[in-house]
Amino acid sequence: MADIGLLERYQDFRTRRFLRHEEQYRHWLPRWRTQRRRRALVVVLTLILLSMVAVGVVCVNDMKTGPVLWIPVCVAFLVTWTVLQIVSGRQGDAPRDALDEWEVQQRDSARSIGLTVTQTLTFVPAMFLIVAGALDLDIDRSNLVYSAGLLVLTTLVIGACAPAMILAWTRPDPDTDTDDHQELA
Repeated sequence: MADIGLLERYQDFRTRRFLRHEEQYRHWLPRWRTQRRRRALVVVLTLILLSMVAVGVVCVNDMKTGPVLWIPVCVAFLVTWTVLQIVSGRQGDAPRDALDEWEVQQRDSARSIGLTVTQTLTFVPAMFLIVAGALDLDIDRSNLVYSAGLLVLTTLVIGACAPAMILAWTRPDPDTDTDDHQELA
């Protein structure tokens, strides 16, 4: 019984924090909140994530260039991901009590897809690491481990980003008339 109280208190805390942040960021980047611009951010984020995969592959053979490429790709990821989260209202990781029934259904569906993406994509670098570790390939072991680590990390990030990307892509434009009337009231 004590666990239920603790979980409920934590959910209440998450909901209050989410609503406080939503209020704080609600007016940031208003021109980027359209479906067209959110989709552009999703495309850019997809390209950045593919770049992260490419850097992981480069690191198999080139440990001088690969890690140097990782830094700007990560910076680009952090900026793009933050902007996407702001303009999409962080619906992908919103607590249940902060959403209506339709939003909960959409969020849960996107999360389910994100889990499937994570499991499927992470299988590839894991198998690469297993096969390359079992065979005596002409790959430096430290390069192999570093590269596989980057690839696993990237697949986990892709899976974690998938729900927000799906929701940002599929959600219609916000109804600006309703928002304006609520602010005037």
